[in-house]
Amino acid sequence: MADDKSDIKAEFDDLVNMTAKELEEFLDTDASKDVGQKKDGKESTGHESGRRIVEILKTKKADLSDDDYEHMHKVVGYCKRHLAQQPDGDVTDTKWRYSLMNWGHDPKKK
Repeated sequence: MADDKSDIKAEFDDLVNMTAKELEEFLDTDASKDVGQKKDGKESTGHESGRRIVEILKTKKADLSDDDYEHMHKVVGYCKRHLAQQPDGDVTDTKWRYSLMNWGHDPKKK
């Protein structure tokens, strides 16, 4: 892996600001299921990623696999790109926010 695992974990921990419980609850909402690119009308990429993030959040650091780190790296990249595209105005009820939340980052959470 190109980046050091500790750097990936630190960035992931910094960007993923939702707990596993918060993310699980959000993934059950219509807002979560209605956003993102869907493959053949099925689950969106972001929603699928959110389920994976929940599992990563529940995993002890020592038990994280190379695949987990690869996914954390993907999450970091997505969040950074998406945050750079923040729309003007209140983002509370926007697809932009809900898409980020599928990836574990709530821009409204401090």
